This record gives sequence, structure tokens and C-alpha cells, in this order.
Amino acid sequence: MTTISLADLANITGGELHGDAEATVTMVAPMDKAQEGHVTFLSNPKYAKHLPECKATVVMVKQAQLEACVGNALVVDDPYVAFAKVAQALDTTPSPAEQIAPSAVVAADVKMGANVSIGANAVIESGVELADNVVIGAGCFIGKNASIGANTKLWANVSIYHEVVIGSDCLIQANTVIGSDGFGYANDKGEWIKIPQLGTVRVGNRVEIGSCTTIDRGALDDTVIEDNVIIDNQMQIAHNVHIGYGTAMAGGTIVAGSTKIGKYCIIGGASVINGHIEITDGVTITGMAMVMRSIEEKGMYSSGIPLQTNKEWRKTATRVHRIDEMNKRLKAVEKLMEQKEES
Repeated sequence: MTTISLADLANITGGELHGDAEATVTMVAPMDKAQEGHVTFLSNPKYAKHLPECKATVVMVKQAQLEACVGNALVVDDPYVAFAKVAQALDTTPSPAEQIAPSAVVAADVKMGANVSIGANAVIESGVELADNVVIGAGCFIGKNASIGANTKLWANVSIYHEVVIGSDCLIQANTVIGSDGFGYANDKGEWIKIPQLGTVRVGNRVEIGSCTTIDRGALDDTVIEDNVIIDNQMQIAHNVHIGYGTAMAGGTIVAGSTKIGKYCIIGGASVINGHIEITDGVTITGMAMVMRSIEEKGMYSSGIPLQTNKEWRKTATRVHRIDEMNKRLKAVEKLMEQKEES
């Protein structure tokens, strides 16, 4: 258990402390469940009414909510960002590996920096470079000539194929595969002929990738994930996709090959993005969207039918199937109206 004083919290968050600097906390908790020894935060003003009843040792708030606090308060610019920083400081998640396990299989020519850890039964093939403080979890596979940057952590059973490049300060969750073959085939009179995928995957710095996600290697050029990208669980990113700086992608999303996604985009969960298109910077796509064409202007985009009762949905579906018929009838009515106006 990690213990942090409120004075240290102020330094971590850059906030202004109002209260006992020597008081300590050991964990973050929601406002309605926080007790002595806990730190909580108020990010939504509508919950400010609960501040007088809060039992936390300290509450992180904006300046406007300070007067409502009855105990220690830490005034910050953004309580949610402050919560993230404090949660990191109090994080007790264990390392994926400690030192180098005797059962790890490491090729003789692997280049390792200082303080590298490799878990049980991991396989590190010839030509691999592991920078300082890299952590490879149990059962991982790192293919020939791959490179992993400083402070990057891989949880158990991650597979990094040959020649893949992973930057520094990345976090890759369990069972993810990076660098597998893209879906490339030619059809010769009904017979599928595999096209070798000759590119690789280049992942930037400070990238986080969830569990059970697959990122395919490029067919000729590389698949590229730029710095500061966050990718959720169970996603498919096809060959030659390029994802721009600071983009966030929620779980279950599928991106087809050779698509370029710009900087600071937000892609909602279970979205499907067509191949060979471009999405400009600053686009938000809500969940379960189907993106069939390029998006050239920033903004929020949606598709699909929101949840309805089954009865309402059946009516909607029936009307959708009759759209063509209804359109023809509408045009016929418009034509009659025009003829009457001309006569």
C-alpha cells in the first residue's frame, strides 16, 4: 500500500492545498464511498451537492466548488486529470515480470539495455533489441529483428512479429498480436494466392494497446501508429493503416486496410471503417458507426439506428425497406404539383 501526504498530492497535481498538508491518503475512491484515508474528486458540477457530506480526507475540486468543501480541499484546474495523476501515484499494479526468468528463451545476440525483465517461457529471437527498463511478460514472443523502446511493458502472451518497431513508454496488454500478416490475396480463377506482407508495423512512443487486439503488418509500406495513441481491447487494425498523433479508439473497432486516420480523432466502440479512405484531424465518430467514405471536415459523425423497443424497431425497419417505394411516390406527387402550378 502506498501512502501519500496531501503536500505531495499538491506537488503531483500542481494544485493549491487548503487544509492539513501532513494528512495522508492511500487510495482514490468515488465521492459517495470515500472514507478517511481516501482522496476523491469532483469533475461534474451537478454532484457538488454531495460535497458537505463527503468523508474523504481530501477532495480535488475546481476553485468554484471550494466554498462547499467541509474538510481538506485541493484546488486544481481539471479534477479528472488530477485524479488520473493521483491514481498513477497510488497504483499498486505489479510488474509483468521481474528480472529474467530461467525458463525464458533468449537468443545469444539479443541486445538488452539496463534493467530489462523477461517473464517465464518468453521467447526472444535473434536480432531483437530491448532498450532500458523494458518488461516482457510471461509467454511473450518477440520475433527476429524486432525493436522495443525504453520503459515499454508487455503483459503476458503478447506476440510481436519480426522487424516490428515499438517505441518507448508503451503499454501493451495481454494476448495482443502486432505484426501478423495483413489480409492480402490474389484470386487466380477461383484459387486464392497469398501475397507476402513485406512491410512491418511501427508503433510510436507513449502508445497504449489493449488486450486481444491485432495490428497487421503492411503489405509493402508499413502500418503506422503515431505517438500518444490509445487503442482499446479486441480491435482489428489492418495492413497499411496509419493512425495519427493523439487519436483514441474504443473497443471492438475494425479498420480496413490502407486507411489514414488523422490526429486527435476519437473513434467510438464497435465502429467499422472502410479501407483506402482518409479521416481528417479532430473527427469524433460515435459508437457502432459505419464509415464508408473519407471524412474531410472535423466534427462529430454518427450512423446506425439508436436503441428502440422491439415494436418501434420493427416499424422503423419496415419503413426503411419501403424508402425506395416512398421516394418514387413522393417524386410522382411533386411532378403532379408542378404540372398543376404550370396549368
